[in-house]
Amino acid sequence: MTFKVKYSIKAKQDLKGILDYIGDVLFEPEIALKQVARIKKAADSLDIVPFGRRLYDEEPWKSQGVRFFPVDNYLVFYLPDESKRIVRIISIIHSKANVKKLLSTDN
Repeated sequence: MTFKVKYSIKAKQDLKGILDYIGDVLFEPEIALKQVARIKKAADSLDIVPFGRRLYDEEPWKSQGVRFFPVDNYLVFYLPDESKRIVRIISIIHSKANVKKLLSTDN
C-alpha cells in the first residue's frame, strides 16, 4: 500500500526559494526548473518506501522520526506517518547551510 506525499508550507517555500535563487540570482531559469523537478521527483518517490531513508541523527528530530536524503546539493527532510499513510516533506535545505538552525526555526 502506498503513502500520500504532502509538502508542508515551509517545504513549498523552500522549493520556491530554490527556484528563485537559481533562476533569478544565478540567471539559470532552466537549471532552476530542472533542479526543483529532481527534488520533487525524489520526494514523490517516498510514496512507496517511506522508511527506506535514514533517520536524522540529531535530537529532537531523531526521536520524532524525521528522516532525510540528499538530492544534488540539497537535503530533503520528511516525516512518515504510518498510521495515516502520509509522508510529510517538512523542509528542503542546502547541504552547506546550518541544518540544525534551520530545522529549529521550522518547528
